[in-house]
Amino acid sequence: MLIFIFLSGCSADKSPLNKQDVSIDYDIIVKDENKIVSYTEQVKPILESRCVVCHGCYDAPCQLKLTSFEAISRGANPQKVYDAERIFADEPTRMFIDAHTEDEWRSKGFHSVLTQTETDPVVNLQHSVLYKMLRLKQLNPQPRTGKINHKIDLSLNREQSCPTNDEFDEYAEKFPMQGMPFAMPNLTDDEYHILVKWIAQGAPIDSRFVIEKNIQKNITNWEIFFNKTDMKSRLVSRYIYEHLFSGHLHFKGNSQRQFFRLVRSYTPSGEPIKEIATVRAFDDPGVAEFYYRLKLVKSSIVDKSHIVYELSEERMRRYKELFYIPKYAVESLPGYEPDVASNPIKAFISLPVKSRYQFLLDDAKYFIEGFIKGPVCRGQVALNVIEDNFWVFFTDPDRLIVNKDNHYLDAMAEQLKLPAAQGNTLNILSIWTDYWQAQHEYMQHRQKHYKELPRMDLDQAMNVIWDGQGSMNKDNRALTVFRHFDSASVTHGLIGDYPETAWVLDYPILERIHYLLVAGYDVYGNIGHQLNTRLYMDFLRMEGENTFLAFLPIKQRKQIRDSWYVGIREDIQTIFQQPADWLNVQIVFGFETDDPQREFYQKLEKKLDFSPDNINRCYNKKCSNTSALEKYLQKISSIRGSTLSVFPDVSLLRINTEKQSHVYTLIKNKAYKNISFILSSVDDRARDYDSLSIYKGVLGSYPNFFFTIDQSELESFTDQMIKVHNVEDYEKFVGKYGVRRTSSQFWEIADWFNEQYEQQSSTEYGILDLYRYKNR
Repeated sequence: MLIFIFLSGCSADKSPLNKQDVSIDYDIIVKDENKIVSYTEQVKPILESRCVVCHGCYDAPCQLKLTSFEAISRGANPQKVYDAERIFADEPTRMFIDAHTEDEWRSKGFHSVLTQTETDPVVNLQHSVLYKMLRLKQLNPQPRTGKINHKIDLSLNREQSCPTNDEFDEYAEKFPMQGMPFAMPNLTDDEYHILVKWIAQGAPIDSRFVIEKNIQKNITNWEIFFNKTDMKSRLVSRYIYEHLFSGHLHFKGNSQRQFFRLVRSYTPSGEPIKEIATVRAFDDPGVAEFYYRLKLVKSSIVDKSHIVYELSEERMRRYKELFYIPKYAVESLPGYEPDVASNPIKAFISLPVKSRYQFLLDDAKYFIEGFIKGPVCRGQVALNVIEDNFWVFFTDPDRLIVNKDNHYLDAMAEQLKLPAAQGNTLNILSIWTDYWQAQHEYMQHRQKHYKELPRMDLDQAMNVIWDGQGSMNKDNRALTVFRHFDSASVTHGLIGDYPETAWVLDYPILERIHYLLVAGYDVYGNIGHQLNTRLYMDFLRMEGENTFLAFLPIKQRKQIRDSWYVGIREDIQTIFQQPADWLNVQIVFGFETDDPQREFYQKLEKKLDFSPDNINRCYNKKCSNTSALEKYLQKISSIRGSTLSVFPDVSLLRINTEKQSHVYTLIKNKAYKNISFILSSVDDRARDYDSLSIYKGVLGSYPNFFFTIDQSELESFTDQMIKVHNVEDYEKFVGKYGVRRTSSQFWEIADWFNEQYEQQSSTEYGILDLYRYKNR
């Protein structure tokens, strides 16, 4: 025990395992010397609040995920998951899917960060990289004021150092200030002691996952539903699986925060799940008979990959209403050949189109979130083709032929193929020679139908936009998307000022977005796969924007579109010349102002009947009832132009009042002249057009900075924020109101924001990621 005390001690000595260091109070160690540290009750909460905030997904440094005991046992791997330039695809290394035993992970290049085979605490600590990283931080605490030393690289794509146990002394000598938590305040003594004792004890595991009886009954009922053997049921189950495989499924009424994944298993219900590990959801399972199963998610829930889909009795009735009550025949099942399986229009042509579209509309936010969170965690491949702020609307299921006519889509199925059919390829020219040509043919065919639509006034045109009727959740009738460079946020409603662009989506667009960026996307894929995916997303974005523009008058339509293409999409519009006949065909009349885009937005606001955004869209007497607190936030949201350049993309603001504290998210919307190709991270910004949106609550998986003020400071906070014009001004502003990485209150405030987020939505809450927290 005395040896253990020496090894666990903190000291100013730079040697991580110097046995002369005896700076921890003896009583702390001997107090419960015979008590085993509980992973579930003691260790896991510390890991979630202090470690998972950076080690929670594919972009975790050194692939070291700390979201479960199994992930800690897997260890670290220096190979980066995100690599847009790799010539050959990497083998996937997904937790609980691609390997299960320590030997299997070692064969995939992972090295241990624990020692679990020894009973000697000295040996356990001597051979634990995890302990040594914690120890290094205790021996070399970071400053408690000011900024982190600029020599410590905090950039998103920084070079990784992933030392093994044998390499650690060299790492400690080279990077003495880079212990864990990396570039964050030290753990408290209690937190540090718990983790050290747990490692010294051989990292005992006591976690048990107990599923409530009523939830187990629900699981059984759903597995019966998904595994019916008639042709129609098999096709319906395959369709649902390929849309839900990346989600966290939650049972309505579940008192615990338990989530499940819908997987394909070699084993039937009642037996242990043996998941079939395919790269894509539509890949051939490789066996003639398999079973859909609901597999418990055992990892900590991090917000950046948490997409919730609710299962309930109501949901099952809805599936029956959509897919079983309509009369149609399924005479054969689609195969798993890539050109068929990757194209949902072709693979599921037997299912009623309207039913498929209504299935998507029921949970539109889930499906849009799919390509923003989903399997990627970091979404730059898809997200660098979209604006920083836009609204998403949907066409009514009964109004357009593409939303309800199987024969129409069947005839166009080949033109709607997706580059996922190629898998990982080096043929990057095919997007021009093959897929763009097919897309061009589809757009020309669709324009013929567009020209045949009846002329309508502005009020009649509102009926073409879906208002949520007939859905399980009317909130999905409109969404707001905020892009934060390589991540984004989606929320219900119309948030922010009137955006520069909007999407109006129909069934083929929404379905292909899912199959391009979720079902068909391989995060481990090569440069050809990633580039083709990125370029095809341009096609889909252009479709959605053009559908929106088609509602506007001819005389302003081209001017509005051209103004968009001066920005983020300029190069792509030059490369892919799209059919332009629709620019000269007007079907909507009755605009009364010289700003038809805003007029159209205002009509939609009224039709869709969302609560008004009084902070960001305060015009005339519309928001006269705004609280005194939010009147200051209105002033902040009106800040425009290059002065915002020094502010981070996403900041969380805490305002303390006498009765309670409030949280708001400050979101910077960046304007662009152009963004470079996928292989470049250099952008060409139009900073004079930057804007700011404020969201009441927590929004965004990756907060870049925290601010905390008392209500009495709100006026000065607002005035000084408006006066920030450069980096020097901003750093003074941060010095007064900000929470730097070095702040002694950092962890307390980070915990508070997580608690507020959980209160905001206990089901959708996930641990916020601090990997992108700024050093200001």
